[in-house]
Parts: sequence; structure tokens; C-alpha cells
Amino acid sequence: MNPIYSPLPERYDSGMKYRRCGKSGILLPEISLGLWHNFGDVDTFANSRAMVHYAFDRGITHFDLANNYGPSYGSAEETFGMIMKKSLMPYRDELFISTKAGHDMWPGPYGEWGSRKYLMASLDQSLKRMNLDYVDIFYSHRYDPNTPVEETLQALVDIVRQGKALYVGISKYPKDVAQDAYYYLEERDVHCLLYQGRYNLFNRAPEKEGILRQAKENGTGFIAFSPLAQGLLTDRYLHGIPEDSRMAKGKFLKKEVLTDRVLHKITALNEVATGRGQTLAEMSLSWLLKDDSVTSVIVGASSVTQLSDNLKALENTSFSAEEKEKIEMISMDFHL
Repeated sequence: MNPIYSPLPERYDSGMKYRRCGKSGILLPEISLGLWHNFGDVDTFANSRAMVHYAFDRGITHFDLANNYGPSYGSAEETFGMIMKKSLMPYRDELFISTKAGHDMWPGPYGEWGSRKYLMASLDQSLKRMNLDYVDIFYSHRYDPNTPVEETLQALVDIVRQGKALYVGISKYPKDVAQDAYYYLEERDVHCLLYQGRYNLFNRAPEKEGILRQAKENGTGFIAFSPLAQGLLTDRYLHGIPEDSRMAKGKFLKKEVLTDRVLHKITALNEVATGRGQTLAEMSLSWLLKDDSVTSVIVGASSVTQLSDNLKALENTSFSAEEKEKIEMISMDFHL
């Protein structure tokens, strides 16, 4: 029998820092745990539970999910729901839990995109899987160019008014549509709490396109996903492609991505990280937290050890002018 889980009393004194999320009362941990991978029904429940427990014990209060995370679809939410039921339910009010809908989830014309029917049905399913009465934030996972954006946004408004989510956010929206969303939601007294976007040293689009600045101007926080570019911004591929790696399996990260140019940049960035006394992964996470443009960074993990390593990034998030210049020279005019 596993002992009943009891979180560490010092979980808020373990070094985690919290940042205010735009113009709101919400503080998010600088590092959040994402359940996109390694929490599905193909994964070991004991390992998934150990990672969630470890995260909470280290002050990670924000857990990021979506309806189709797994594999299979929905199974990450089911895994999280079992963890809630078995150990975290007494601490529900300390947690900030998100889910999303927008990508493919079930067959037929109402199983993806941004219709009111899909968003409402998906959230109801998500709440059942996670054993929750509400989520803290519900996202429109992607912009739907074929559904009137007002329909998508009004569904978000009504979801808050129904008490099924405390806050709402948008993910991966183009800048012009994001501005429409900020205005629409604000006019209906449902502030857009978060913009979630892909952001890392190899993908600088949010800063170049002005999405970071736009979010800040609208009092919306920005939360970054894929901070390690699916593992490229680690030392994992410096000396070839490991057999057990995501790239070797060909899932979400193809071997064709690792060109000589990319490898050269990874090597150069690794040298900067070594000079800082960090691993490349630690520096890549630290770089995202170097100023207040990013509220939180979502990390994935396959083990407690990997999550522990990621948390070391919080020990040094300051960069000298020379370090910033070196990093800029390596990553400028490069997009992956």
C-alpha cells in the first residue's frame, strides 16, 4: 500500500518564485508543469503521480493540460483526475489547473476547432475526467478561421459565468485576432488572463511579432510552452541521436530538423551555458525568465530527476550584457 500523500510543509520555501499574471490577482510559479507527454494511459501511473507530487512539493502550483493530451486523447486528464482523487483533492484551493479545447478530440464536425458546441462539450468532459467542479483557466487552444471569433469568445464568457472556469485564455492566436479577443472579453467583464504561446531560443516569434508586448499592454500574462524546442535546447543531441529520444521515435521532432547549422547553434549555446555554470536546458529556461515579459514557463518531464534538473534554472535567471549579446548573435535571424 502506498502511504497517504502529505505535501512538504516547506513547499513554498523551496526556492520557487511567483509572478503576477498581467492585471489580475493571480500569481503563477515561474515554472509550471505541462502534461502534454508522459501522463497518458501508455505511461506508468506511479511515475506520473511521482512527478506531480514532486512538483507540488517544490512550489509548482500550476498544472497545464488539454482535452487531447495523452496518448490516448483524454488520458492525461484521466491520470491527473486519479491523482486529484487519491492525493491532491485536500489541496485543491492551492492549485491552479488549466485545460483547453481547439484541436482534434473526437470524430465528426463537432470534435475540434472553436464552435460553442465543441468548447462547451469538451470542458464538461474534461471536468469529469479530472474529478473537478471547475478549472482555474480554460483556453481556446487555437484560432478557428472558419468560426466567427465572437462565437468562440462568447462561449468563453459563458463558461466563466456558468462557474466552470474562473478565468479564460487564448493560445497561439494571430496578433490581430488576439487584439479582438482582448477587447471582446474585456467589454464583457471577463478579462483574458493568459496568452499561451510557443517561445524559446529557436522560436522568437512572440517577441518579433509583438505578441509579448501586446499581451502586456492589455494586462494579460504570457505563458511559454515548448521552452526547450522539443528537446533540441538540451545536451541530448550534442553527440548524436539517442535511441530512446523523441527524435529517434519520430514523434513531434523529426531527424531532418537536426541539420549541421542547427547542431552548430546548439553547440555554441551550450558553450555559453557552460560558462554560466548551467546546462543548456537550464540556461534556455533561465533565458525565458530573464525579465518580466514571461509570467511562467511550462516544462514537460519524463521523470522526477528531469523535473528536478529543470528547476535548477531558477537558481540563476540573470544574464550579463555580454551573455545576452552572445546568445543574440547565435539565435538571431534563426527560426525553427
